[in-house]
Amino acid sequence: MVHCYKLNGYNIVLDTCSGSVHSVDEVAYDIISMYKSNTAEEITEYILKKYKDQPDVNADEVKECLGDIAELEKQGKLYSEDVYENLAIDFKNNSNVVKAMCLHVAHTCNLNCSYCFASQGKYQGDRALMSFEVGKQAFDFLIANSGTRKNLEVDFFGGEPLMNWDVVKQLVEYARQVEKQHNKNFRFTLTTNGVLLDDEIIDYLNKEMCNVVLSLDGRQSVHDHFRKYYNGKGSYEDIVPKFKRLVEKRGGKDYYMRGTFTHNNVDFTEDILHMADLGFKELSMEPVVCAPGDPYALTEADLPKLFEQYEKLAVEMIRRKKAGNGFTFYHYMIDLTEGPCIYKRITGCGSGTEYMAVTPWGELYPCHQFVGDPKYSLGDVWKGVTNKAAQDEFRSCNAYARPECKDCWAKLYCSGGCAANSYHATGKISGVYEYGCELFKKRMECAVMIKVAEAEE
Repeated sequence: MVHCYKLNGYNIVLDTCSGSVHSVDEVAYDIISMYKSNTAEEITEYILKKYKDQPDVNADEVKECLGDIAELEKQGKLYSEDVYENLAIDFKNNSNVVKAMCLHVAHTCNLNCSYCFASQGKYQGDRALMSFEVGKQAFDFLIANSGTRKNLEVDFFGGEPLMNWDVVKQLVEYARQVEKQHNKNFRFTLTTNGVLLDDEIIDYLNKEMCNVVLSLDGRQSVHDHFRKYYNGKGSYEDIVPKFKRLVEKRGGKDYYMRGTFTHNNVDFTEDILHMADLGFKELSMEPVVCAPGDPYALTEADLPKLFEQYEKLAVEMIRRKKAGNGFTFYHYMIDLTEGPCIYKRITGCGSGTEYMAVTPWGELYPCHQFVGDPKYSLGDVWKGVTNKAAQDEFRSCNAYARPECKDCWAKLYCSGGCAANSYHATGKISGVYEYGCELFKKRMECAVMIKVAEAEE
């Protein structure tokens, strides 16, 4: 399968199954677009007619281009065969290793963000803090179910995890005590709104956390519109200086500024650039997850505006990198030469199988976005996974699980998409969240274009 598109002056041809990317001139672009549905004679006639005012476009050039395309097809770099469907099924059916855990140490929060999918950290339930004993058992569960895998990922999550800071430190200490005897290496991430950050916490995070995710929505007016204290005051002025201090002291270790855009700020590129101008270089901005009827929900009318924003962002990133002040955008991170292995690309994030969320009470869910939904309670950290039927649903999620995805050029980049988004949009994890698909495909087009621009530089 081949996907052809034009963006920022580049004519790009992406071969889905091989991952090959070709940047071509206008003539080659047209020939490739016609190659599989027209004869050589029909292609030649069309090209000579279209480019009749260009004397360098002649029958010999068209013939040579057709020969080049045929050779690329022979090499498996154009129109390559899709041979991965059975791999996706076999891999997930045979995968019984848990490698990552989202530890909900706090089902409570000190902010009252109105768009919060987790209901201010309560997840449609009661406020609670995880005890050390429950967290310890979660680590023991992860170790026991990780097989021979050495590197294990744990994300301290909430609500706001810093509201249970002492337990976070105790759990990190416990993990460091036991990891060597089990031949494991724990890699920690913590996601925070920044309100409780101080120098002591910053130093600890920078020492122990491989990654830190910092919640900031961009411009102060945008951020403060949703991310407020319970008294209605915005949090921007309090957290930005703390985030700056954390990043300055981080010494090059990974972090992310993670924002959310809504119907209120479809010009979200301005929020990303605002964060970059503040000095933050590792940036992410996610579309809001909410009910369609919410006033801040993204609409169909927003979609073309969002496409424009993603393209505008890509062009600006290229410009800034050339000027020496570039930054990273999470959704444009793509490796065209040594990217994820094919198993990762066809099976996705592993929610419900390789990755699980743990509530303050030790209950297991496929990921944080399913927490509180009794249908998808998988079991607990003492008994393990007991709801095998629900887990098998997730085991069947892959890039080939949905008929609608069969002929989609982006399926080996989205890996079938987010099960939670599908569930919230359609009521089933095997559904298709079409709005999200359109956004994802635009992001991939932009990400590939950036790589083409860098290569041609």
